[in-house]
Amino acid sequence: MKKIFILFTGTLMFQLTGLGQVDSTSIYEEDEEDYSMYDDLDFAEDGAKRYCSPKIEGLSPAKLIYFGYDAMTPYSMSLDSLKFKDGQTEYNAEEKEVTLTHGIRLGCNIPVISKTSLVWQMGLNYWETRFSGVGTGNSNILMEEHSNTFRTLGINTTVFKPLDDKQFILFQGSADLNGDYTFSDIMSLSYLKYSAAILWGKRPTEKKQWAVGLARTYRVGELNYIPVILYNWTDAANKWGAEVLFPARAKIRRTINPRNMLLAGFELQGQSYRLYKNTTFRNEDLEIRRGEIRLGLEYQFSVKDFIWLSAQAGYRINYRYDVDRLENGNEIYRAFGLLSDEPYVMENSLSNPLYFNISLNLVSP
Repeated sequence: MKKIFILFTGTLMFQLTGLGQVDSTSIYEEDEEDYSMYDDLDFAEDGAKRYCSPKIEGLSPAKLIYFGYDAMTPYSMSLDSLKFKDGQTEYNAEEKEVTLTHGIRLGCNIPVISKTSLVWQMGLNYWETRFSGVGTGNSNILMEEHSNTFRTLGINTTVFKPLDDKQFILFQGSADLNGDYTFSDIMSLSYLKYSAAILWGKRPTEKKQWAVGLARTYRVGELNYIPVILYNWTDAANKWGAEVLFPARAKIRRTINPRNMLLAGFELQGQSYRLYKNTTFRNEDLEIRRGEIRLGLEYQFSVKDFIWLSAQAGYRINYRYDVDRLENGNEIYRAFGLLSDEPYVMENSLSNPLYFNISLNLVSP
């Protein structure tokens, strides 16, 4: 707890020095931000170099602070047998109905620097995942683990660097501590999972922006390096638009009016959770590779001024819920199975439930 307190306190104090400046955007956090969170950046005086703005007209408002709750309806969890390093001890396969999966989601994104030539943001996030109906006395030891709370605690930073009046470079990095730890028994920061993305792009008009780049991500539960495409667009009437960061997410937007918006599309979510609370799993260096695809509809509206409510509902498709072992403290890099044929410790499957998410947000002006 002392380590994480120092990490978060230091980061928050650093962020508060920039409070009141223009906010930025986060690409590879689970609640991704868009460029509408920027205020307009003034062009330089005549004769000076001009820089493009990160803001695109019509995008859904970006969240400076959010308080959310996420839940899934019942689904079945089918867990494979598990064999330890010695090859001798094995636990039976088991299937069970999970009656409810839910948890809070909190975060903030605070601007640090806002200039025509540079915009920099820092952020914090905290997610919980709790499982109901699993119970105790299961034949599979991993099923017992799901009586614990899985947590994600992280920091992130984003830098938008315009090169001229059309081109820009965007960088985002994050560090997350994922696992079934408790705050009285916090995991070592050596288990932080690092993600990053860098993109080069253009902003040809105030209503369109695109970029291409490369990302290091845990979106499907395990480490991968993938190309990414960013595309933000709004039509001339400010009624329709697209908010895309492929393959992480893609949404079509319908603007009813500036204070009411509908979005439909998909999003990938995923984490790699350290199995820490159970000392047997901890000694075996085991982690759950969790990845899912969410198809859904979202309604965003202003409650009052800059306080907005977001409500989502849709269908969760399980992509991966396997258990892998670290080798000498390092992850096995599989590259979607192209670089390693090393088997997983457990290959599990989940059925696909409905999901719901609601959040109250303080958005950018």
